Amino acid sequence: MTALTPADLIRPEIRALSPYHVPDATGMIKLDAMENPYSWPAELIDGWLAVLRTAPLNRYPDPQARRLQARLREAMAIPAGAALILGNGSDELIQLLILALAGSGRAVLAPEPSFVMYRSIAAFVGMRYLAVPLRADDFGLDLAALLAAIDRHRPALIFLAYPNNPTGNRFAAQDIRQVLQATPGLVVVDEAYFPFTDHSFLQSLPEFDNLLVMRTLSKMGLAGLRLGLLAGAPRWLNEFEKLRLPYNINVLTQVSAEFALVHQTVLLEQADRIRASRAALFAALNALPGMTVFPSEANFILVRVPAGQANRLFESLREGGILVKNLSATGGLLQDCLRVTVGTVEENQAFLAALAAAL
Repeated sequence: MTALTPADLIRPEIRALSPYHVPDATGMIKLDAMENPYSWPAELIDGWLAVLRTAPLNRYPDPQARRLQARLREAMAIPAGAALILGNGSDELIQLLILALAGSGRAVLAPEPSFVMYRSIAAFVGMRYLAVPLRADDFGLDLAALLAAIDRHRPALIFLAYPNNPTGNRFAAQDIRQVLQATPGLVVVDEAYFPFTDHSFLQSLPEFDNLLVMRTLSKMGLAGLRLGLLAGAPRWLNEFEKLRLPYNINVLTQVSAEFALVHQTVLLEQADRIRASRAALFAALNALPGMTVFPSEANFILVRVPAGQANRLFESLREGGILVKNLSATGGLLQDCLRVTVGTVEENQAFLAALAAAL
């Protein structure tokens, strides 16, 4: 009997994908992944290590992470009537949602450009993905086109990143409210960058039964823990809970996140420093010739460089030991665009000097 090959067994839409690529940043100033550039003070690390020594590694973790859930509710002011599900990063929660809602003829909808995992995970699951382009001038929602797509396709699930990645802007709240009112399915407001903006839909959960709010602790400075949360009406989350794999939040993540949230003032102070650095970086980029710099309420800034120069500038920065994200190959609205994470003051200065020299 002839042995079967991947072409025989793997779905064509999976074989057409490429693995998610993370470039090696060893020895470089890493400004490509929207990470918090600040580590914890030494005394906080000592306290954390003391807590880790008590972690029962020989036992399975609490499958509901009840203590951590209570700490998250308090730290983030989750409305009392909302249910919570924790994920191994927000990526797992996106996958869980799409798996739960997948079905014949159903679709996931999102504006584009936006977070690439919405499209990728829809492809993994075999669910139709609909993209509605953002406005070309300011990356805002094209509300008329979005509402028309909702009316025509009646998507089961809509993702709205708030603020948006990779553009950094925050969609108008009144536009999102209109989407919620017009959508027969669920609307996920993805607040991954909540530490860097003053706006949230968390407190609107009691107002909209079809609203879910997703957050991650990665951008706060806990990217290594891989912890995300989904909040929403219990009648929805009780169904999604059936798909969550048992023990998905490991012991070390649970105790580390609990400890970090007890000391979240340190993380919030770091977020304030990033906000201040973001403003300074925005002004400095605006002063460079030929640059279009887009306002951001996240911990990164999107820049459109002179036409045809994105690849050259990216390589020049990389050769100089600075790694940013080159989005130009994506094409469309991101043609000639680079995305830079807001780093420390020293990292930002090094990036600006290298970029100015390359220009």
